[in-house]
Amino acid sequence: MNERSEKSTMIAGPRYHIVWFLFHQFPYEGQLAAGTCEIVTLDRDSSQPRRTIARQTARCACKKGQIAGTTRARPACVDARIIKTKQWCEMLPCLEGEGCDLLINKSGWTCTQPGGRIKTTTLRSTV
Repeated sequence: MNERSEKSTMIAGPRYHIVWFLFHQFPYEGQLAAGTCEIVTLDRDSSQPRRTIARQTARCACKKGQIAGTTRARPACVDARIIKTKQWCEMLPCLEGEGCDLLINKSGWTCTQPGGRIKTTTLRSTV
């Protein structure tokens, strides 16, 4: 009987681990997968001529050592060092073909398109 209970424990053990693995690998409804982001709100204000102000809020589930940032004009998890040192252009925030420059006070960056159009991004932390 003792031998039999040991066998059933050994069989139940791996099954439990497989179920646990499957259960914890897939996100719950409304839960993001590790290392991903989603846009929660996006507001655009075009009331001023030749100027559009866009405000975006993103929700991210970043891995250890990462923090929410922007890559190729989309929310993304980036190396936390980039945010701490405010070297925004290192996270490649502009679209391919655009040039990135830091604002003088490091409060954001500009993306310059080949035609000369400039998009300026400034940051406001809600933390």
